[in-house]
Amino acid sequence: MAIEHPSLTIGVEEEYLLVDRSSLDLVEEAPAGLMEEAERELKGHVSPEFLQCQIEVETGVCRTVGEARTELSELRRVLARIADDHGLALIAASTHPFAHWSRMQFTPKERYLRLAEDLQGVGRRLLICGMHVHIGVEDEDLRIDLFNQLPYFLPHLLALSTSSPFWQGRDMGLESYRLTVFDTLPRTGLPPQFESWGEYERAVDVLVSAGIMEDATKIWWDLRPSARFPTLETRICDVCTRLDDAAAIAAMVQSLVRMLYRLRRNNQRWRRYEPFLIDENRWRAQRYGVRESLIDFGRGELVAYADLLEELIGMLREDARALGCEDELLSTRDILERGTSADRQRRVHRRAVENGADEAEALREVVRFLVEETVAGTS
Repeated sequence: MAIEHPSLTIGVEEEYLLVDRSSLDLVEEAPAGLMEEAERELKGHVSPEFLQCQIEVETGVCRTVGEARTELSELRRVLARIADDHGLALIAASTHPFAHWSRMQFTPKERYLRLAEDLQGVGRRLLICGMHVHIGVEDEDLRIDLFNQLPYFLPHLLALSTSSPFWQGRDMGLESYRLTVFDTLPRTGLPPQFESWGEYERAVDVLVSAGIMEDATKIWWDLRPSARFPTLETRICDVCTRLDDAAAIAAMVQSLVRMLYRLRRNNQRWRRYEPFLIDENRWRAQRYGVRESLIDFGRGELVAYADLLEELIGMLREDARALGCEDELLSTRDILERGTSADRQRRVHRRAVENGADEAEALREVVRFLVEETVAGTS
């Protein structure tokens, strides 16, 4: 049976944290009326998250990265205005620099209350935010084939997105501490491999039939076939503080999926590597971001991320051009040049300390920076 040509549409979901504008503390409970106002203005593109201090937005189904960026810009702008009306501000970062998870309140919805009961202590620590990129791949067999090949590139995407160096007032020494928290949940991490769509469905059905989960939305791998849409959903990325960085990473994801499909049409495929090896690169991306190196498995050696990025851009440029996102793909170089959000947060913190701030004020300076950068370029 012929494989249906994928639409390669794109959709992006981002999760934000809500902070008090004066104290810069994370809010423990969302103010009355904020969510209702956001839902009224953003009409189906916003939803509450597991904790009341979090809020999620999602674009519609977009043809291009440019469309998705325009929608994200509007979502950030409107949500920031609504938050400001309630004395709050948004930050697009995967952790808050000094908040304590034990003080946060769950969103009182049945789905989240069941989740809290199931996950217990590991669930209470989920004071983290991410960015998910959906790419339209309608044919189920093609979707699972591309799903099996994409994990190689997940560490490369994570490295570009890192925005969670601080946790509960400490620099944890990682570019993405978010994954350390998230990996304590079941059904997380690198995805397994499946020989067919049918095998994937049968595996999901085992857990559903056993009553462990109600559906595949409770699978939280770094990459998954979406349970709601005919898409591949990358979930490994931290949420990007800069809107342009989010667009750059989305362009890389869309171009990667097209590249793998193009290889298939030429009777080629990306080589599968042992999850053991890919997981080592995942750790290096989590630890060092773009500042160090990843393993090039073909060469059997560490290669500087800057060199790997140039190789990726060269490999994907044809696909990005066909998708209309070449400029966004090339802007991944800007992330490398100025550093990820994690790098820039550390620079802000270091500068504040050098200027005489104590630790508490230096961390607040980081939050001020995040507030400003979250809405930069959205007007």
